[in-house]
Amino acid sequence: MAPHNAALISSTHSTTKKLGFLQLDSHGKGNRKLWKRRNKTHTLCVRCGRRSFHLQKSRCAACTYPAARKRTYNWSVKAIRRKTTGTGRMRYLRHVPCRFKTNFREGTQAAPRKTAAAASA
Repeated sequence: MAPHNAALISSTHSTTKKLGFLQLDSHGKGNRKLWKRRNKTHTLCVRCGRRSFHLQKSRCAACTYPAARKRTYNWSVKAIRRKTTGTGRMRYLRHVPCRFKTNFREGTQAAPRKTAAAASA
C-alpha cells in the first residue's frame, strides 16, 4: 500500500505539485493553459529602434516600417521634436554648411596661407 503522502502529492508537470488546496507553480505567469502561449508581440524595429515592431503583422507601430514614409502626425509636437533632423548623427548633413561656403568645390588643393607662412619663418 502506498504511503498517505503519495496520494496528496500528484504531479502532472515536473514543476507543479498539488498539496490539498494549495498548488505550487514555478512558472508564475498565471493559468497553466497559458504556458505555451506567445508572450511577446513586439520586438525592436531596425529603423526607429523602438520596441514597436509587431512580429505577426511585420509592421512597426511607431514608424510604420517597412513602409517608405515615416509615421508622423502633427498632433504630437514633442514627438516630432524628438525625431527630427539634428537629433541623430547627421553623417552627411553635418558637413554641408562648410561645403556651401566654398560653393561645393571638390578635387582641389587648398592654397597655403601667406600669414601663416610668414609667422613661422
